[in-house]
Amino acid sequence: MRRIIFLLSLTLALVTQAQAQRQDDMKKTVEYLASQELGGRYPGTAGDTLASEYITGQLRSLKLKPVVKGKKKKGFYHDFTYGKTEKRTTHNIFAVLPGNDKRLKNEYIVVGSHYDHLGMGGEGSGSRRPDTLGVHPGADDNASGDAVVLQLARHFKKTGSPRSIIFAFFGAEEQGLVGSKFFLDWMKHDDKRRINLPADKGGIVAMVNLDMVGRMRNHSLSVSGTGTSSSFKEMVEAVARQTGVHVSCIPDGYGPSDQASFVAADIPVLFLTTGGHMEYHTPADVPSTLNYEGMQQTLEFSQELIARLAALPEAPDYINVPSTQTMKHAKFKVTLGLMPDVMGASTTPGLRADIVVAGKPAHEAGIRSGDIIQEIDGKPVNDINEYMERLSELTAGTTIPVKVLRDEETITFQVHLTPPIR
Repeated sequence: MRRIIFLLSLTLALVTQAQAQRQDDMKKTVEYLASQELGGRYPGTAGDTLASEYITGQLRSLKLKPVVKGKKKKGFYHDFTYGKTEKRTTHNIFAVLPGNDKRLKNEYIVVGSHYDHLGMGGEGSGSRRPDTLGVHPGADDNASGDAVVLQLARHFKKTGSPRSIIFAFFGAEEQGLVGSKFFLDWMKHDDKRRINLPADKGGIVAMVNLDMVGRMRNHSLSVSGTGTSSSFKEMVEAVARQTGVHVSCIPDGYGPSDQASFVAADIPVLFLTTGGHMEYHTPADVPSTLNYEGMQQTLEFSQELIARLAALPEAPDYINVPSTQTMKHAKFKVTLGLMPDVMGASTTPGLRADIVVAGKPAHEAGIRSGDIIQEIDGKPVNDINEYMERLSELTAGTTIPVKVLRDEETITFQVHLTPPIR
């Protein structure tokens, strides 16, 4: 009995030590990619180059296959040029882990994140503080995803995978998913004799994307795309039970990140994120604000999810799920000027306002980040779908009551509605 207890204690200590090492490795990656030295990783800049050299260095150390055959350093790069008025050249970064199952190894899973960010910000950059020029470090967006994907590469290099895995780091995501779109086009037109990738995009059977996974709250994770294949929702929920993560499943895969490019190409996707926060797209998105224990949970969830996906006896089918958010957004005649909690991380009835934008209708009325919206115009709001339904019913120029819960106090604000900026 003493020997069993000793072995159990030793195993637990080794597991804890391994978890601490992975957290430390992820923290080091985030701290470098989101450092002032890299200047916000804007495509085509020196910081962009440094970031890509760091990532390719990690991939080379794992002895993963580069994309282009016969090239040692540049073989990990897929270069592309974009822009109409101002041309910029940057690249995607890919490494390939060949599958170990004779039947499944010719089917590929893309596990990706984007590594670019907003540089110094400014007008038209996407910064939420466009009047402030300064390094936008992008610790959560998306150094956090890069750090997790590098650890996934390390894990599967050690354990192997029945299907082949492409570890992808996309460039110019913030400029409109540019890198992922170029990648899928490359799959259709490039010479496959010289690259370690499937003969066409049809060889890619699924895509798992990680974007903004560094701010986990209440062990909660949002997973979009669970309806894009018939087995996905059940699989995600089973992994959540196994790993102790609370998941919010969103059927469609149309979200503001690179998985949307794959959905558009009829490839089933799963998009993992821990959601928005006040530091999103500002100079305050720094490494010290991240939850590294939460990133460890996301890593463990992702490892199990990808392992199950890679071992499916048949390739996942693709289901075309219309974008509920896109369809309803087209009907919106108003905006409140807030970012809701799409994950449903709050256990209190209602929908939490993650970010309330200064100067917009909700903020002007007195609503603040963290308030839980329970009613709009006298009608209940319990989740993101009801929230969007309420917005679709409203008209610009009117003033409506919005009831929120703040701490333990219920407050009703009068919100004057304005049209969204197109």
